[in-house]
Amino acid sequence: MPSATPASPTDDAPRGKRERILDAAVALFAERGYHGTAVPLVAKAAGVGAGTIYRYFDSKQGLVNELYRREKQAVTDYVLGAFPFAAPPREQFHTFFERIVTYARQNPDAFRFLEHHHHAPYLDEESLALERDVTEYALNYARVLKAQGVARDADEHLFLFLVWGAIVRMMRESWDGKLELTDRLLEQAEEACWQAIKA
Repeated sequence: MPSATPASPTDDAPRGKRERILDAAVALFAERGYHGTAVPLVAKAAGVGAGTIYRYFDSKQGLVNELYRREKQAVTDYVLGAFPFAAPPREQFHTFFERIVTYARQNPDAFRFLEHHHHAPYLDEESLALERDVTEYALNYARVLKAQGVARDADEHLFLFLVWGAIVRMMRESWDGKLELTDRLLEQAEEACWQAIKA
């Protein structure tokens, strides 16, 4: 959520103001969607004039694409930055599951935003290419697990649907107050997802 504290002098620097706009936009796009978020709303939340938005982004579509790439790269870096590539597959899966859940809990607006927009018609080719690259990376990893006999012999897309779909639904239920994410529940969810894909 955008901060309610007054802007510091460094916030008036181009990068600070640009990031403030993006931070305000992610909360609004996550809550209201693309079509429900007008540029003046973003400007108000960011504490800037509406015309200022267009000094940094050529349009609302340009803004949402910049935001999409920022958030997609952030979650990818967060997961891969701590990924134990040399560890056994079960430990790798634990790290992936734990990092995704932690990121979603710490960055709920960003996580919601990405889920709402990853197949949106207003994403440009650069954003779509990033989405394809990240998805292909995950699919290739699933293919490696299959080749090693670790994962079951099934379409690797199914692995993504089972694991990612479970995480997304679990986070939604938590944010809606319908599910308490206790340590025990998360352990059970992780093990259930692993059992769903392992050979």
